[in-house]
Amino acid sequence: MNHDVIVLGAGLAGLAAARDLARGGADVLVVEARDRVGGRVEQNRLPDGRLVQLGGEVVGRAHTAYTDLVAELGLTLVPSYVAEPGALTRATPEGVSADDPPHWFGPGDEAAHRKATAAFVSLAATVDPADPWSHPDATALDRLSVGDWLRAEGAPPAVVRLWEIGQLALADGSYERTSLLAALRKHTAVPADGHYAYEAWEGLRVAEGSATVALRMAEELDGRIRTGAPVAAVAVRRPGGCTVRLAGGESLTARAVVSALPVGPLRSVAVTGVSDERLASLHRQRHAVAAKFVAAYDEPFWRARGLSGLSESEGVLGSTWPQSEGILSALVPPERYGVLLGMPPALRTAELLAEMARLYGAEAHRPLATYLRTWGTDPWTQGYVTHWTPGDVMAVGPRHGTHEPPFYVCGSDQWVAGYMEGAVRTGRAASKEALTRG
Repeated sequence: MNHDVIVLGAGLAGLAAARDLARGGADVLVVEARDRVGGRVEQNRLPDGRLVQLGGEVVGRAHTAYTDLVAELGLTLVPSYVAEPGALTRATPEGVSADDPPHWFGPGDEAAHRKATAAFVSLAATVDPADPWSHPDATALDRLSVGDWLRAEGAPPAVVRLWEIGQLALADGSYERTSLLAALRKHTAVPADGHYAYEAWEGLRVAEGSATVALRMAEELDGRIRTGAPVAAVAVRRPGGCTVRLAGGESLTARAVVSALPVGPLRSVAVTGVSDERLASLHRQRHAVAAKFVAAYDEPFWRARGLSGLSESEGVLGSTWPQSEGILSALVPPERYGVLLGMPPALRTAELLAEMARLYGAEAHRPLATYLRTWGTDPWTQGYVTHWTPGDVMAVGPRHGTHEPPFYVCGSDQWVAGYMEGAVRTGRAASKEALTRG
């Protein structure tokens, strides 16, 4: 064997798995298609020294695998944008308003919103986040969309609209196409009084930059990472080890393989020796196609208007938030991704800045720098967070996130809370199991 373990992908999941494997004494090699490490975490530095996060940024206090790793790497967690003073802005075609209630709410809508939220939280408490398939009504809950459930609960259109604008602000799929069981499972994994608590999910960031987490792990793995090495095929044999064939034709062998590839790119890899059931479960998952836009300014000019920089919008940008002093991040949700791609490339920045200007004023037209990452059409990501449409949870089934040694899986899409915590949590869990099995 060339190696004990080959890890596919040098995102957070792959790096976390490889780091623990190396520390456990394994001869590990990481192969990465890109010319850099980090996957969907990436950063750049402005001339004035400020770091700009071009990928994942924030986690919550419940995301203990990530926060533990940050501590191990000697990095610092600080409050994220949730500590920013000022009001939340909401923008729809008919108007822009700050704080609550939303400008489209009428008499009785606030009470109806509280009622729907209480019903959702109560129902979520009946779902085991580790085993949603065991719920007695799992099939029925999975077939129902969150939007249909809200209407069945008597929520008026204004309340459904509020839930939808909040969902698309996260750049996940529309609540009209999101499984109720998946939404309940997600809530129970990180419970809160509301149907989504920004503090619980997004209240912390790494002061030194979230991409520094990946870079620090890569430093520890010096000499064990090959970039520019996309994978074409994986052959798993029991016993006898595994063969990984790179797109350039080179073959590598190992006793085990850990796939930390997002499920979209993984579908392009020819995998043999893994059960049809396990592969069907992996291939059934889908990602919400999304993009990230970042604009850096001299100062946070929105504060002068009493605004926090946090917004929910029905424009092409689904949301904005201040990632650090004077830097605004934004997400383009799946339902608007086609609109983004339809913009002539030379006009995209100006049109996205115009949306920011509608939220915060003319100063938004004058950034120091802008960045756009189109994850949905990036061949090595093919999306953002996992999107569970009605029926998906039951179709993916209890094999979700499980292993068939010597083939192990990890990644943000292998855990319901997704994102950076899911990557680190499953990466470390996969390495632990691989080390245990030798």
